Amino acid sequence: MAKQAAVPVAPGVWRIPLLGDFVNGFILRDDDGQVTLVDMGIKQSGPKVMAALASIGSGPSDVTRLLLTHAHPDHAGGAAHVAEQTGRDVGIHEADAPYAETGHTAGRDQSFLMARIMTRLMGTNAFPAVTVGERLVDGQVLDVAGGLEVVHTPGHSPGHVAYLHRESGVLITGDSIFNIRGLRWPIKSFCTNFAMTQKTAHRLAELDYTTAAFTHGPHLADQPREHIRRFLTTHPLVD
Repeated sequence: MAKQAAVPVAPGVWRIPLLGDFVNGFILRDDDGQVTLVDMGIKQSGPKVMAALASIGSGPSDVTRLLLTHAHPDHAGGAAHVAEQTGRDVGIHEADAPYAETGHTAGRDQSFLMARIMTRLMGTNAFPAVTVGERLVDGQVLDVAGGLEVVHTPGHSPGHVAYLHRESGVLITGDSIFNIRGLRWPIKSFCTNFAMTQKTAHRLAELDYTTAAFTHGPHLADQPREHIRRFLTTHPLVD
């Protein structure tokens, strides 16, 4: 059976499997047909985002907003292609906006040896730069499908955010927590500040939602907040 280009998550919300379930983007569609796209995968994933859009009966002209959870190449890499196809600028938290505009990530957490080695060998990960049209702030509610709240959860990057769509009960988690063979922390050496990632991830346990839509891994609709709370309780902070 062919894999779905867009997987239904909730009414008006779809997950886009961009590298299997390992990397996801998302579609939110208003009742009037306006579309918001969240995260666009690696550089080669731009066409997959557009194909997913077509698979739900929408097109480039329906897209009114592009959003990123953070400026890393596996989330922002395809954004330049999608921006060109739709004619839209990108919205991202103000702390990550400079990285999106230059096409480079923030520095890695130098308290980890692997991060120091990667920085020495690779510098900062590069991806196609984008034009940022909207610099988001914590607590801002975007006019998207009944309201989309920006939840600032820095650490993985300075401007990393989750997005809470209260109308559908969907929380797009970003990279605070992965759902790859169960819940787990993101790779430490990819974080700007791993300890801060762990601290701010606790915000995800405080929110009210019925589906956790992970940017890495399949979404979780069976008591997701309880699963996340249990994970945070059993995986204590690193000093």
